[in-house]
Amino acid sequence: MKEYDRILERVEKPARYIGGELNAVVKPWEQVKVRVALAFPDIYEIGFSHLGLRLLYHLINEQADYLAERVYAPATDMEQELRKAELPLFTLESRRSLAEFDLVGFTLQYELSYTNILNMLNLAGIPLRREERGEGDPLIIGGGPGSYNPEPLADFFDLFLLGEGEEAILEILEKIALGKEKGWSKQDIKQELLKVPGVYIPEYYTVEYTDEGKIAAINPLSPAPPVVRKRVVRDFDRAYLPQKELVPWVEPVHDRAMVELFRGCTRGCRFCQAGMVYRPVRERSPAVLTDYLKKIIPQTGYDEISLTSLSSADYTKIEEVLATLADCFAAQNVRLSLPSLRIDSFSPELAAHFQGERKGGLTFAPEAGTERLRRVINKNLTDEQIMRTTEAAFTAGWQRLKLYFMIGLPTETDEDLQGIVDLARAILSVGRRLHGPKAGRVQVTVSASTFVPKPHTPFQWRPQLSLAETKRRQSFLQERLVGRGLQFSWHDPTLSVMEGVLSRGDRRLGKALAKAWELGCTFDSWPDRFRWDLWQQALSATGLRTEDYLRARSYQEILPWDHLNAGLEKDYLRREDQRAEEEKITLDCRTRKGCTICGVCSHMGAGPRLAGGE
Repeated sequence: MKEYDRILERVEKPARYIGGELNAVVKPWEQVKVRVALAFPDIYEIGFSHLGLRLLYHLINEQADYLAERVYAPATDMEQELRKAELPLFTLESRRSLAEFDLVGFTLQYELSYTNILNMLNLAGIPLRREERGEGDPLIIGGGPGSYNPEPLADFFDLFLLGEGEEAILEILEKIALGKEKGWSKQDIKQELLKVPGVYIPEYYTVEYTDEGKIAAINPLSPAPPVVRKRVVRDFDRAYLPQKELVPWVEPVHDRAMVELFRGCTRGCRFCQAGMVYRPVRERSPAVLTDYLKKIIPQTGYDEISLTSLSSADYTKIEEVLATLADCFAAQNVRLSLPSLRIDSFSPELAAHFQGERKGGLTFAPEAGTERLRRVINKNLTDEQIMRTTEAAFTAGWQRLKLYFMIGLPTETDEDLQGIVDLARAILSVGRRLHGPKAGRVQVTVSASTFVPKPHTPFQWRPQLSLAETKRRQSFLQERLVGRGLQFSWHDPTLSVMEGVLSRGDRRLGKALAKAWELGCTFDSWPDRFRWDLWQQALSATGLRTEDYLRARSYQEILPWDHLNAGLEKDYLRREDQRAEEEKITLDCRTRKGCTICGVCSHMGAGPRLAGGE
């Protein structure tokens, strides 16, 4: 322990690594049956903000037979000190090496954090490749959105969990505890884990490739199921909520109390993976939300509550909840925030609940510059709705608006790009007109990311823009979005290329991933740390090309994730892709009679549950 203390004296933010936060849990090591290290492959400030990891942390620690500790990716200065001192990466609670745990669980939140996973394993002295690890090494499990196509990581992980962790984690730990008690080998434990729905063990599936590098077959080995289906919490009112909440030493990205209003979204945006894989919609009742926050706020001292979801204003009882929480916490000066607000659900009255007298910036996401392209992506917004909403925001006192768009969406033309410019200028003009003498303070910021086709979406078969074409379209906007009151920001196109490669990648990418890490790639999601030249070198060295992964797929082609099921019918995804081509809107199944036949309700045995009882 003293060795670690000496290291901490030499790093920039030692509080990232000391643990001991309010409501942190330290359990007796020898008195539990299974020990879990929950790992987030980014620094403390980012990983601490992840609600899912904190939820699993408390759920596991509330069980007498298990313990959970946390570890985040060390910053560069800490990594250098650990390597210099030849000390392993350790958990915050007990300062034990990750190698001492029975299970190390990584949150797969973003593809460009994958090299950090390899770096953390290496720092802990755990062999990277599964086949190189022995009986004394921990099992490595992954969960989160990346588990819906974990194939680029298949060489390094023992298992993945598809779906919602709190629904399955205790079943997984029970199997591991039983195996330890009976003296089973790791292979015996894995065979037992195959019986847990939602668990995917990649070594039980072999993949064959054609001469062109396409997948010829995915073969399950007995006793693995041919298809692994995700796990779903059916009743969100009964879903686990911790009795306590962690309070950090170092200010995280989101430093506030957080609670999920609901999970899932049925808006049906065709580019959105989260809106597809987190179905069905399940809302928490106002009473459950209020009772939980009444417990958590006094324990933590937070002065802000974030009501999270994929589209918070879609919550059936949003006005009721905001009014109730305002009454409960007004005397304590606790603010409310809705991090996800759609243009067609915005109202000044709603925004007033969480903005109060402060008129900071508002963010909206039109996604595309023309009505035609918004129909393609199933974003059912007209120019008139956008202008009416932004006018209402300016009238209510806001002066700064940020508009999110994507470039490279299917069927996009330069006319659609010009639509982004025209829309931004029209909104700026309205703001200046309404603010009169204060017109000089009005600002419209356009942010343009590059569309990345994601697995389990209607656009999973579509091509991604090439690097050259991405740069051309960015330049198109840069040249036109200039002038007082207008700002333009864009995403590094090389990062988008690598995100696209990894998100739709197959198992062959494992070698390129390991090579990129060996060459020095870590923190790839940070633009100032990303090394496009090293990734190109890694891909070349392993005989792979970015264009092989950015290309279009046919409906008949076997996709790397075809044996992993998010509950959606493939026919539904094909139909939605075809409706995109026809510029047809598919309505939200919560707001129309009938069903879109996406397959989730029938496959999962779980349907939408709304707070109003519908």
